[in-house]
Amino acid sequence: MAFTQYLIDLSLLPRDQLQDHELQLARYSLLDWITCGIAGIGEPLAEKLRQFADREGGMPVASVLGGTRVPPRMAALVNGATSHALDYDDTHFAHVGHLSVGIYPAALAAGEEQEATVPEVVEAFLVGAEVAIRVGVVLGSAHYNLGFHQTATAGAFGATAAAGRLYGLDEGRMRAALSLCATRASGLKSQFGTMGKPYNAGIAAANGVECAQLAGLGFTAADDGLMAVQGFVETHTPEANPAAGWSNPPPETFMFRDNKYKLHACCHGLHAMIEALSEARSGEGLELADVTAVHLRTAPRWLRVCNNPAPRTGLEAKFSYKWLAGMTLRGDATGSGRTYTDEICADPELTAFANRVTVEGDEGLSDAQAEGELTLADGRKLAIRHDLDALIPKSVLAGKLRTKAEAVLGPRGIAIWDRLAALDDMDARTLGNGLSG
Repeated sequence: MAFTQYLIDLSLLPRDQLQDHELQLARYSLLDWITCGIAGIGEPLAEKLRQFADREGGMPVASVLGGTRVPPRMAALVNGATSHALDYDDTHFAHVGHLSVGIYPAALAAGEEQEATVPEVVEAFLVGAEVAIRVGVVLGSAHYNLGFHQTATAGAFGATAAAGRLYGLDEGRMRAALSLCATRASGLKSQFGTMGKPYNAGIAAANGVECAQLAGLGFTAADDGLMAVQGFVETHTPEANPAAGWSNPPPETFMFRDNKYKLHACCHGLHAMIEALSEARSGEGLELADVTAVHLRTAPRWLRVCNNPAPRTGLEAKFSYKWLAGMTLRGDATGSGRTYTDEICADPELTAFANRVTVEGDEGLSDAQAEGELTLADGRKLAIRHDLDALIPKSVLAGKLRTKAEAVLGPRGIAIWDRLAALDDMDARTLGNGLSG
């Protein structure tokens, strides 16, 4: 039970042991999550989930993106899926998933019910995110490669820890909550390219609220549903590595500090390529017609995630190296969700260019790296490379995320980031009131 006990202790870590650097990044994640959530309000799956929430009814406690107030578990479901609808949210490569969309909806819903402050919600998110990352590391890439969507699986444990902290669970009930999550967590990569992918994020958040609430009521569970025989880890990965999950542990080290933020509205596995091609395009003054071939090397895992050779819908285009290579070199606005339409999949220029793009896996590259070579019409060969792990100073990151919010939401995006300095003086309900859209 050692690893599970570590997670319980992490979930209950006192505020004075949380690092200021990570807390500031968690505030950035909150505003970026709100940006993505409000941008997703008009998406068809968001409208369907709000209809679903209206039909079910219940106590009007927690805020819904684009809607009113509903029970906390339902708010977490709707908000988690809505904020992941555009696939524009943050990613942690060690966790192999998206943190904010699975954890902040649970934390905010529980925070509104408990009349918590925004700082308490942010603190709950930070420990929940760290729990999710650590579980993701134990499950390892083998879990992801089997077809599980770690945003929903490992993420559900983070959502449970965050909600449990806000509901005031003690050590015994936090153990029960995490154990219940082990029998509840779910999510498959086969849903990618459909409404089922963002739904996975909503499932993680809803599971977190549900498991924490049940544990708070005294619901019993196995002593260790995560690490025990026939527990979640044993049944969901052939290569568990508990030691890696607790290497350099908190409070001294938070793996959350390596969280990455999306500046392009597509699968994060494409971002290193996009940045590399953008740098080449601006540095050489390239147009699409100047490039006769693109040969890309990427981390092998991404070949099963975002290497759709012939996307049919805007959603599928977000998972296509071939399409994003052409769009980037043409100068399309990859940072705008409105760019990814069904019509772009039939674009004759992009369809023709896709035949010039080859992609192969390279075990020597991390999930955050891309390398390759462009063949130009004048016969030159141009090497390209980008590493998303390159450190971005906090002030620069905040500026980039503010620019992203403005690009997505216009003046409303600026207004969201204008509240950064005021977050510590806000309560969760006031923050929730701003989600109506």
